[in-house]
Amino acid sequence: MSLLFYRNNSSKYDKIPRKVLTPGSPAVYQLKPKKEKIGTLTRMTLGEKNPNKKNKTILLVGETGAGKSTLINALVNYAMGVEWEDDVWFQIVEEKKRSQSESQTSDVIVYQIFGFEDKTLPYSLTIIDTPGYGSTGGIEHDMNIMERLFDLFQSEDGVHEINAVGLVMKGSDNRLNDRLRYIFDSVISLFGKDIEKNIVALITHSDGVAAENVLEALDATNIKCAKDEDAEPVHFMFNNRQKTLKTKKNNAALNSAWVLTIDQIRLFTNFLNTNSPQNLITTVEVLHSQIRLTACINNLQERIKLIDLKQTEIQQTQDGLKNNEKFTVEVDEPYRVKQKVDREWRWWALGLNYGGAVCCTVCKENCHYPCTLAWYPEHCVIMNDGCCTVCTGKCPASVHVKEEQCIDCEGICSDESSHVKHPWIYVTKTRKVQKTTQDVKEKAGSTLKTLKKIMEELQQDKDQWLEESFQHVVNLEEMALNVNSLSIHDHLAFLIEKMKEKGDTGKVQRLKEILSKIAKSKGFKALVRYGFNKLAAAVETVMN
Repeated sequence: MSLLFYRNNSSKYDKIPRKVLTPGSPAVYQLKPKKEKIGTLTRMTLGEKNPNKKNKTILLVGETGAGKSTLINALVNYAMGVEWEDDVWFQIVEEKKRSQSESQTSDVIVYQIFGFEDKTLPYSLTIIDTPGYGSTGGIEHDMNIMERLFDLFQSEDGVHEINAVGLVMKGSDNRLNDRLRYIFDSVISLFGKDIEKNIVALITHSDGVAAENVLEALDATNIKCAKDEDAEPVHFMFNNRQKTLKTKKNNAALNSAWVLTIDQIRLFTNFLNTNSPQNLITTVEVLHSQIRLTACINNLQERIKLIDLKQTEIQQTQDGLKNNEKFTVEVDEPYRVKQKVDREWRWWALGLNYGGAVCCTVCKENCHYPCTLAWYPEHCVIMNDGCCTVCTGKCPASVHVKEEQCIDCEGICSDESSHVKHPWIYVTKTRKVQKTTQDVKEKAGSTLKTLKKIMEELQQDKDQWLEESFQHVVNLEEMALNVNSLSIHDHLAFLIEKMKEKGDTGKVQRLKEILSKIAKSKGFKALVRYGFNKLAAAVETVMN
């Protein structure tokens, strides 16, 4: 039987919008923050921002069920000045019954807590919750989460510095399971090396006893994080029973749990106050590099496919010239066409052109797909000083398009056209074409020497594009704290194979060193155990 030990002192919170969820001891209330969208993210704001007050920002990373929601609620209650004697508990995180797969695909949510700076903290709080990594959506899904964070970090009213990255783990965990290791590695890989001193362990479901097993797990897996004077990972412990109904039998235990959490939050907030924040300029640069790298590799693969097809066409033509001075030969001619694609819709974009692909109409190439952040080509991250960093001609943004078009017309349909318009990308196809000696003379000069020269020029283009991609990978490794994301593995494997074909042993060795370093890490082994067996097979192939 429940027992109300204290009178609910909820009257001092009357001005805070809320609703009763559970009456009793404690009375549980659901806060009603202002909910809005910032680009691709959800922002929940409680109170009004005072521009004269400081703000501290926390990024939380952890598995579903690790206790992140309760930890967020505990931080909010502490900021509000809620005490044990108040016999109330507030929740800012909305409780929803969802399956694990649904929770994995949730948006990044930003919680802002303003107006309580004179309670227990001299500053306001911003808490970023990052669910979604490691879902069945694979690399593409995780790249979308990365771009959502990038959207937040580069937005004018977004987040521009981080005080702490919290790795949320249960106190009962005695090892980093494969999915958790993958999540930590994926998020940490977004940041520059200067963020390491701001990464801390936040241990939930704690009984107050030092979580040696958690600390040993972090140390054994070499997770980069802040260390204390004993060279142990900086960590804070929290209990998750603040809203448990009080009875005569459990009152003392719940009070001890409350005291533990409040004491540890006090230590954590002191850490936020004394530890230097990290400006996200380097992080934005890392995210820029990762997005551009992915776009560059994807574009490169399409270019190489086109080159291979052109070389096949030339080889067929050469064989015809060798065998017959006057000939008719059937060749496989490559060509580019528009192909309809789906795009990621945002309800707040009101059905306007958001999502889809940024394509160059001069080079007829896909420069960034999917592009989920930019309204127009000139706003896309792949643009620099008004020009594309991806397409062959490094063309100006003005010759790139993102709007829906008719996929049957070469150019843009007239305004009077009734053709249906779709989001689209360029794809390479081949068609059988009959060529005569005269056709070859008009197009290539008819000589084997000319055709050989064209082949050499195509190879030079391929070599140049490989060099650009190689430099992207090297720059990213030098800049990032942890180059251990799935997309980087894919790119390394692809580049190694192509550099082998080129015969550039120096660059093959450099790329193998990066890949070997990753493959030997416990994080990579976790990825393989987590289910990315195809990745392991690809790495083994290129390393041989």
